Amino acid sequence: MSSKVYFSREITPEKVVELYHKLNIKLPGRVAVKVHSGEKGNQNFLHPEFWKPVVDEVNGTIVECNTAYGDASGGVRDNTEDHLKLIEEHGWNKYFKVDLMDAEGPDLIWPIPEGKVLKENHLGKDIADYDSMLVLAHFKGHPMGGYGGALKQLSIGCASRAGKALIHSAGVTDDRYETLEKHADKTAFPEAMADAAMSVAKHFEGRIAYINVMKNLSVDCDCCMVAEDPCMKDIGILASLDPVAIDQACIDLVMNSDDPGREHFMERINSRNGIHTIEAAADLGYGTREYELIEI
Repeated sequence: MSSKVYFSREITPEKVVELYHKLNIKLPGRVAVKVHSGEKGNQNFLHPEFWKPVVDEVNGTIVECNTAYGDASGGVRDNTEDHLKLIEEHGWNKYFKVDLMDAEGPDLIWPIPEGKVLKENHLGKDIADYDSMLVLAHFKGHPMGGYGGALKQLSIGCASRAGKALIHSAGVTDDRYETLEKHADKTAFPEAMADAAMSVAKHFEGRIAYINVMKNLSVDCDCCMVAEDPCMKDIGILASLDPVAIDQACIDLVMNSDDPGREHFMERINSRNGIHTIEAAADLGYGTREYELIEI
């Protein structure tokens, strides 16, 4: 059975709200809104003003977690004090309640008995305070994962600092000071992402929605202090109740584009085996790669 993915070529805050309503879901109780709040110096992340109408629509709380950067990265989001300062600099708490979910330990550990690589996921403990989740993803490339979309937000995005290290190292270490990339090959890392994403998607099953915005299409993530400038024109907004289908639809929109930057963007995805995250997630059964794209 295919999943519905709603699509608009118009990229405005109001269109995000319209596509959310197309999903015909009412997110109950306390709503966690997962965004990427942007690394210091990054020029491509989607700012709070863009997301404000849809966050207001669900009366949500912005949620984030600390990163697993090592000392050489230059990023400042790997500790609570500096991360909270940056969130303020970027204007998030000007508009919203913000919860850095792993600001205080201990981590919350969810088992993943059927995981391909990971058997448990370490998350910011405050995730347990929420009844539902709205996943707002800026679809773009990623230095290690190839691309970032809904599945990345569920996995790396919701993981604590130790949890991020476990995902990046494919379960070898929770030590952020390790050179994480040396542990994970191009199969194990995407599968670890799919495992971790599954634990969050299943926790909120029936109470979670996904919106991907294909804007500022750089091959680099919003976690990069110095990201490459976008290589493709903006494509649009997608919304779905299926995290696998929405990411697959984004990949297909890039692949089917006649934009001259397509090859560069796809080289980043393919060289990191990024599509294997989608393959693994579909194999785990919490979404499908088959979808109906409904243009609004």
